[in-house]
Amino acid sequence: MGKHPLLSEKRGEKQLLLGNEAIVRGALEAGVNMITCYPGTPSSEVVDTFRRIGGDGRYKMEYSVNEKVAMEVACGAALAGAMSLVTMKHVGLNVAADPLFTTAYTGLPGGLVILSADDPGCHSSQNEQDNRGYARMAHLPCFEPASAEEARAMTRAAFALARDLQQPVLLRTTTRVSHMRGAVTFHTLPQAAQTVPFQREPMRYVPLPAVARKRHAALNNAMQRAQEIADQSPFNIETSHAETKLGIIASGVARDYLADALISGGWTDKVDLLELGMTWPLPEKKLSAFLKNHSHVLVLEEGADFLERDVRALCQRIGADVSIEGKDEILTDMGEYSRSLVMQRLAKWFSCPCPLNPAPTPRTDLPGRPPNLCPGCSHRSVYYAARQVFGDEAIYSSDIGCYTLGVVPPMRMADFLFCMGSSISGGSGFSEVSEKTVVSFIGDSTFFHSGMTGLANAVFNQHKLLLVILDNGTTAMTGHQPNPGMLQEALGEGCSHLDIEQIVRAFGVSQCKKVSSYNLRGLIKAMTEFKDLPGIRVLIAQEPCVLYARRTLGKRQPNVAQVVEQNDDTRRCLKELACPAFYMKGEDVAVDQNLCSGCMVCLQVAPKSFKAVKREGGRP
Repeated sequence: MGKHPLLSEKRGEKQLLLGNEAIVRGALEAGVNMITCYPGTPSSEVVDTFRRIGGDGRYKMEYSVNEKVAMEVACGAALAGAMSLVTMKHVGLNVAADPLFTTAYTGLPGGLVILSADDPGCHSSQNEQDNRGYARMAHLPCFEPASAEEARAMTRAAFALARDLQQPVLLRTTTRVSHMRGAVTFHTLPQAAQTVPFQREPMRYVPLPAVARKRHAALNNAMQRAQEIADQSPFNIETSHAETKLGIIASGVARDYLADALISGGWTDKVDLLELGMTWPLPEKKLSAFLKNHSHVLVLEEGADFLERDVRALCQRIGADVSIEGKDEILTDMGEYSRSLVMQRLAKWFSCPCPLNPAPTPRTDLPGRPPNLCPGCSHRSVYYAARQVFGDEAIYSSDIGCYTLGVVPPMRMADFLFCMGSSISGGSGFSEVSEKTVVSFIGDSTFFHSGMTGLANAVFNQHKLLLVILDNGTTAMTGHQPNPGMLQEALGEGCSHLDIEQIVRAFGVSQCKKVSSYNLRGLIKAMTEFKDLPGIRVLIAQEPCVLYARRTLGKRQPNVAQVVEQNDDTRRCLKELACPAFYMKGEDVAVDQNLCSGCMVCLQVAPKSFKAVKREGGRP
């Protein structure tokens, strides 16, 4: 088997890459030594790609149990002199913020780049936070690529800057940039970078208050150097036309929408442009000159109005007589931008008609198609059992994962959710002030991520809670990445399996049962026994993710379900279990054998209505 294309040593070779794959190539060109992560869309492909290509021994990598741990491992490696990369989605940086802020003070000689993949539009997230705010709060130089080629180049530049300044550097992407595909030109692929020898320096690396006060000044000096670099950065590009006094300052992916809008509107020669790729610290000299040369400036940035506010403040400071515009009712701080939205905003700013044809009115008579648990998903049977036992009498505290989809009818198994791991601690708080029974659901990966501390707290404070751990043997939602609960044969060498039941009992939970997620009778019996008991009760519902079992482990049930009798139980199963493999064939309930996974939960719900038959081909 030959080398992976991303390991090509041909300088000048072009490849069509995802933005996330281009980040991998940029890190390889920088000589990255260590990669850590907690997977989260839209960042997951970065470390999955590092894992897939192997690297020929160039680097070490790990899937950490959460983002804070990933950050700390990467910081430790960078302190030991390694060029390190830590990746996560935007909300993961909240989890990692504690070590992030402090290591910005101490500095890291080896060089650390933090990839934060933001998610405007909430494609796969619970909020739209804009992590450029972290660059400002933690004093991190920040790069924002707008293309796959820039993702490669800026990643490489971020590593060079991180090692030069000995300071963490933020590489901020968005869903659109992470998942866009574009031509990428390869540069030289060196061997892994030489590590910087560690020198003991407790008065730098042990941030006691007296140390931290001095290191704050050192951080400010480093950021002053970074600002000088930003003013000279090739990623901050100015395009001028002699006659115009109109200027646009754009950053990140908004630059892409702007380029399309200017061409579509025929406005290319009407404005000067200042495109920012290294967006923090501000290139103040370049910005100041641009502002003084224009009477009207429009600031375009997707997300929060960070750049607009910075530009307004800079104008006031330098006394520039310029009208600044930015966010309005067209381009808000919510969702993603588009060519059409930017064209509308430009037409308003130019005080001219928008040449874009009005978008067709979307149809409202189409049936909705909400996200759904997969056919045969082990979570579905657990939720069905919980509804049989508790109905609407209980309050259901959910967590982050595939199982959050249990919020939709007919399961309705999520009444509230805060963040990763909150189902236990949030559920504990709710139960303390409510007479309602609280049932909390958490996945295996999320349990290791941040659920264990909530469980320790619940035991310590003698909370009353039924915790259901949905153990499907993988980190399913983000692409089946490893977690400590995976079986040893799936983990292979280099990682060790941790048994969830042993961990739960080690916390002092004596009321703990493990049941197959497909054993409906066993689930109902365990939940009924636990229903009115005091204290912490833990039910571990265990069955591999059906997609993981099929695609990765090569396991597939030989039988599928078939309807043999149409009766009230058949229709009740359709209504209450709502497996996507069910469909209506005229007036009758039927099973699509291409979708059926063979879990046979429907046979347990309505034994007279269904039977198992041998699978006959169909989808693999």
